[in-house]
Formats: sequence, C-alpha cells, structure tokens
Amino acid sequence: MKAALCLIFCLTASLGHATEVQQHGLSLEHWVADTFFGGHRLSGPTDKWDIPASANTNHGRIPVNPKATQYGEPVLLGDALRQYDINEPFLLIVGFWEQDGRDKKFVQSLVARIEPEQWLKLWAPVARKDLEAMDKLVKDTSRPIDEVRREVLRRKKQPPFAEAVIQLNPKIDRSQRRLQCSISYLRLFVNLAPGRSRKAQPFAEILGRRIPPVRASWPRNRS
Repeated sequence: MKAALCLIFCLTASLGHATEVQQHGLSLEHWVADTFFGGHRLSGPTDKWDIPASANTNHGRIPVNPKATQYGEPVLLGDALRQYDINEPFLLIVGFWEQDGRDKKFVQSLVARIEPEQWLKLWAPVARKDLEAMDKLVKDTSRPIDEVRREVLRRKKQPPFAEAVIQLNPKIDRSQRRLQCSISYLRLFVNLAPGRSRKAQPFAEILGRRIPPVRASWPRNRS
C-alpha cells in the first residue's frame, strides 16, 4: 500500500514539474494570441498552425508560429516532415527567456516573415526523400532501439543533414519514435535577422509590445 501511494505521489510530482517547465512556452503563445490575434486558441492537435491566417488581420494576414525558448538555446520547430512541407509565407515569433528566481524574464526576441523559398534554403541541401528515409529509419521498430539510435546519429552527422541550417532532433526511446527539427540561436539570427544584436537585453518586445515576465503561476486567462 505504501509503495503504491509513493508511486502515485512521485508521478503526480513529476507531472506537476513537467507542467511548470512547459508553462513558459504556453504562456507566451497565449500572450501573443491575446495581444495581437484576437485570443485565438488551437482547436486540436491536428491544426496546421498555432495561429491561422484568418486570425492575423493586422500583421500580414499570414499564419503565425509563436515560440518560446531559453536564451541562447535552439528553437524547437516540431515534426521535420511537416515543417519541410511548409509552402506558404508565415510569421515566426520567438521569445527568449532567462530564469529570474522562479519566474522567467524575456531578454530577447525575433519576429520574421518567412517566404517559402527562404524556408527551403534553410533546409538545403536536404531533399524530402532524405527526410522520408530518415523518418522511416527512426520509426523502424523491427530493429533494436540502440541500433536505430546509432544509425540515425551517424546519418545526422553526414551530408546532406549536417550541411543544413535546420537540424534534425530525433526522439527515439521506448515511448516515442519521432523525427523533429530545430534551428540554433546563432543560425536563427544570422539567417533571419542578420546584423541585429543577439545579446540579452533588459527586456524584449514583440511587435512594439514588451513581453511580460512569466510568473511561477501564470494568471488565468479571463477572456
């Protein structure tokens, strides 16, 4: 009985910690949506964009992809094949935070309109068939996990993947087999905001509005 109670407590604590760790991203996304895009919320996990073009009436009428990550760390983009297939202009909004006690303070940001041709250049020289082959390998359950992981890592370090701006982030363990991707902090600014300072600032802005700090317990949305 005690062992069962201990297990329940540990799982609950772990879930609570995970929720708190992820809160900064969700909070920024909600703040961006509430401040600029009419409070739009995802209708489900199959939505193509976090904020569709229909909700973006004042900033180009194109889809919006808001992200939050720690200052200096790569920006996680999501499923590699899905990202590669983007064939329309979109607005990438990223807020970078530093830990400030229990809170998270945003110290840098980037807002960039990305055209389809520009997006493909970030993938070059990777072709879709290359991603398809890698995705198939990642999801190959007929081979031992360690063997698949070693082979994926070997291929990732070789052309064409090693030459692309956008990098692959395979997730391979007993609970998941996913091929995701990201772009490093340096490459993000070099390619999408060349010449702009990448240093941490006293505060960060998005579309002329200062990003508020994310409190340890984010206020409930009252809209």
